Formats: sequence, C-alpha cells, structure tokens
Amino acid sequence: MSKMMFCFLLLIPPLAFADKPVVAVDVGHGVRDGGAISARGRSEFAFNRDFSERLAGQLEAQRIAVREINFDGHIDSLVARPEAASGSDFFVSVHHDSVSEAYLQAWVWEGRSLTYTDVKKGYGIFVSAANPFPETSLLCASAVGAMLRRAGFEPTPWHGRKHQAADAVNGVWYYDNLVVLYRTTLPALLFEAGVIKHRDEELLLRDPVRQRRMADALASGIAACLQVTGKLAPE
Repeated sequence: MSKMMFCFLLLIPPLAFADKPVVAVDVGHGVRDGGAISARGRSEFAFNRDFSERLAGQLEAQRIAVREINFDGHIDSLVARPEAASGSDFFVSVHHDSVSEAYLQAWVWEGRSLTYTDVKKGYGIFVSAANPFPETSLLCASAVGAMLRRAGFEPTPWHGRKHQAADAVNGVWYYDNLVVLYRTTLPALLFEAGVIKHRDEELLLRDPVRQRRMADALASGIAACLQVTGKLAPE
C-alpha cells in the first residue's frame, strides 16, 4: 500500500460513525497530571473519567457517535487532544473545578491533611472567541447551560471575577486562551461539572445517579444544538 493511500484511509471516519454526528469527548488531565485534588483526596482525572463515561453513554442514547479522547489518561499534550478529535462535529472537554489557594481551608480526612472550600460550588462552561467557530461554540454552550438549569443544576457565578460573560445566566464564560478550545478545528466547549474542593458538592459529584442526570442534560443540550446546526436530524 502506498503512503498516499494509507494517509487517505486514515481520513475516512469509522463505519460506526456513518450517518451519525460525532462528538469528541476529551477527559481532562491524565495519569501523569491528575489535575486538582478533591477535598477527600481524589484526583480530578478520576472524576473527569467517570463523568466522561456517563456522558458518552448519554450521547449515544441521543443517536450521536462518540470519539473518545484520553479515556486511558495517557495523552499528556494539550495540542494532541484537539488533533485526535479531527473529523468530529463537536468537541467537549470534561473537567472538575477547584479554587485558588487563598480560599482554601485545611482539614484532616481519614488521617490525611487536605484542603477544602465553602465559598465556591456549581458548574461552569467555557468557550473561546479564538475558536474557529465561536458562534456555534457559544450556541451549543448556551443550549447545554439551559438544559442543565432546567434539570435543576446551578452554575457558579465565581468565574465572573476574572472572565467575561458569554451567557452568564446559563453559566457560560469566555476563556480565550484555553489550548483545547482554540487549537481545535471544531466548535468546542470546556465543561466544569462542579467544584471538587467543596466537601458537599464533591459527594454529589461522585453519585452515579446524579452523574447520569447531569450527563443526560449535557448530552441533550449538545443534541439540540446539533439539530439547529443541521448535524443531527430530528426524529
């Protein structure tokens, strides 16, 4: 097989994706860089992976194919993540939030010295004006936020301290220099499911039933947006 033919075959989407829109789901952080540490000592990556698996299932229930990015936690490069999503219709990076050290307090959990906060909780959604499709990114982010609020989830207003509002009512903020948002060739958003440094919210974020309900709202918002943009045909 010639090198040219091999490269061409790499560009053909998998047969499982035929006639379906494709959403790339990126698990934030990884094995080497676990991200933030929760109030009870669990890595952000573990939270991200659990929720991403729930989200993948709910997207598939919406007749959307899923391209899994970094589910094994071994993609360290932020640039490689959007590159791996090439050929998809939308990109969502899954994260869980923390807070700056000035707002952390010390406590001991099961013999470990850890930190927590009481001042910040709730979800957040980020888009980048430097993304090649800023309007579609914002449209989908607002649809996701609206579905989350309808399902009873509350956005945090905390991001208004340092980020410009894109749709504050639905918890959407501009974060233009996020690599995974501006280096992708797709409409994209980054989702912070909640604050794992908040002791009460951490427990909620680990609840499988709540995870599934949040993932369903997120998937429904993406599906609604893809219908508007013509990527997903109505039933």
